[in-house]
Amino acid sequence: MDEFVVYILWSATYKKWYVGMTSSLINRFASHNKLGTKGWTIRYRPWKVVHVEFYKTKKEALLREKQLKSGRGREWMDSNIDFQ
Repeated sequence: MDEFVVYILWSATYKKWYVGMTSSLINRFASHNKLGTKGWTIRYRPWKVVHVEFYKTKKEALLREKQLKSGRGREWMDSNIDFQ
């Protein structure tokens, strides 16, 4: 059975965060930090994983990712994630 991960990355150098969803966190993290050659996240390397949540369905994970990217989600991150 697949497991889906919602993750939050932090770039301390640039003071940026990124929220994403994947079924393979290790491979996705490598893409964000080393392998990727295009996209928003390559500009703000290096990244570190500061939060992960696991979900049984892709639908649940996508809903949580969308929620974290909303104003209410950003408030939750400011209150619950130590961005350092």
